[in-house]
Amino acid sequence: MKLNRVEKLMMNNPIRSRGCGRGAGTQLILATFGATSVDAFDFDPDMVRRARKRLAPHGDRVRVWQGDITSIEADDDSYDAVFDFAIIHHVPRWRDALVEVLRVLKPGGRFFSEEVLRDFIHHPLWSRVLDHPMEDRFDHDEFRDALASGGFEVVATQPVRRDMAFFVADKPTA
Repeated sequence: MKLNRVEKLMMNNPIRSRGCGRGAGTQLILATFGATSVDAFDFDPDMVRRARKRLAPHGDRVRVWQGDITSIEADDDSYDAVFDFAIIHHVPRWRDALVEVLRVLKPGGRFFSEEVLRDFIHHPLWSRVLDHPMEDRFDHDEFRDALASGGFEVVATQPVRRDMAFFVADKPTA
């Protein structure tokens, strides 16, 4: 699901520094985690264009493409880490995204997730101006439980009020 105009404006302002969309999250991964290479994708071709422009100085260290988190263009066990900068809440069948993330992580790989929760999505103001799937949305505990029941080992979680939360989960080694 693509961002509507209001949410695209919110994600592309100087205050917000995360998200694969325009490439800021990829820069964060390169700088903070010391990644030697990063693959980044977004569902929206406009966001891919913005990310390519922003990330061009990184050359071959970054590969950017248009893609879908429920069908990641990568082999099984490909990545040491996967980052979700608040995108899974946009996916109508969000559990499919978790299955796909687990598939592409190497055994022992780590999933870092920042997610928007049901209370924010259903808030009277935000539900009028933002475009999110409204059915089968999750709260902190439901997302954590879906990670665990989906095969992840949940390492840490941090809710931020009832609006968003951070998660860290590993793919088991055995």
